[in-house]
Amino acid sequence: MPVTIKTNHQWRDLLYRSDVPEAILKDQFDYQDPDETLDGFFKYRGYWYHIDGFMAVTRTPATVSAADWSPLQNWDGYASDSYFSGVVIKFSDDCEQIKVGTYFS
Repeated sequence: MPVTIKTNHQWRDLLYRSDVPEAILKDQFDYQDPDETLDGFFKYRGYWYHIDGFMAVTRTPATVSAADWSPLQNWDGYASDSYFSGVVIKFSDDCEQIKVGTYFS
């Protein structure tokens, strides 16, 4: 089953902990140490995320044929919502911004 990725290709700034509402921090990010996670937050489609919730995408070696590439190959990380869908992120060269998309199959 092919994987589809939808994104608007817009760069978003990663936000600081102080930019996230306190109620969201208590509800969704209570596991984090506030001294260690000062930045790396972003909001996408009404939901707050932190980059620590994303798995790194493993790059396919150049020797592998295009037919065997991962559909997430051009992204830096993903977080699954279900077996068939989730969110992907790509960092800018300076790691201050990200592009965000949704994948589904």
